Amino acid sequence: MQVTRKFVQCISPSGLHKMAYKEWGDPANPRVLIAMHGITRVSDDFDVLAAALCNEFRVICPDVVGRGQSDHLLDPQYYQIPQYVSDMVTLVARLNAESVDWFGTSMGGLIGIIYASLPNNPIRKLLLNDVGPVLNYDALIRISDYLGQDVRFASFDEGAAYIREISQTFGPHTDAQWDKLARDVLIQNPQGQWVRHYDLNIALPLKATTPESAAAGQALLWAAYDAIRCPTLLVRGAESDLISAESALAMTQRGPRAELIEFPGIGHAPTFVHADQIAVARNFFSS
Repeated sequence: MQVTRKFVQCISPSGLHKMAYKEWGDPANPRVLIAMHGITRVSDDFDVLAAALCNEFRVICPDVVGRGQSDHLLDPQYYQIPQYVSDMVTLVARLNAESVDWFGTSMGGLIGIIYASLPNNPIRKLLLNDVGPVLNYDALIRISDYLGQDVRFASFDEGAAYIREISQTFGPHTDAQWDKLARDVLIQNPQGQWVRHYDLNIALPLKATTPESAAAGQALLWAAYDAIRCPTLLVRGAESDLISAESALAMTQRGPRAELIEFPGIGHAPTFVHADQIAVARNFFSS
């Protein structure tokens, strides 16, 4: 098993920034799988999935700008999907990949929807993990309030308990798995406190959302989804509050007519650290 952490230089209207990514497997393997995390998570979320698939694929797991080992943007107004798509185009160019498969959890799936909708895009297959072209205004405001809270913990155990509490919708996990999920997104600051490993300013563009802009954004996402031509799999936590059963059904009937698989007893979002979930991803990308 070969894994390295690398960096690629990207650009926003406010200047240059570095984006970190983990590369698993043979760098010469032409079969490239990019795994993109959710809004507050990091590349380490995919350690188990990448380890399981790296003999078959060159697995690339980025830290989206503002998260994990990646730089923070000089101007937080660019913490939005168009900037993230731009960064991914730069990453794919660095990888020198003619085509890629895409695994996107939540925000990572939204990035994938926009990328896969563009003419001449390199995406061969698209897996959307508990996300679709649906923007609920109330949910966006709730998320923005949570994202921007400067919570600090005196010990790792205190922080891990907090991460576990707010992540119960991930479904059942062992104590060791919960510990890993916490260690991935907590970091110790210079004062010795444990904090979440992202720029709190990622919340600012969401805070500026209005009901009108949310509706316009959703219309654009549906138009992008309808433009997708690659095979698409939608994985949904059966208890998800982010994407409803009705929206999931609509995704099977329009655009790429996604195949739908649901995991019972799980909300937002499946973590793909369990064997049955990993098997779903392997079967889709390998077929």
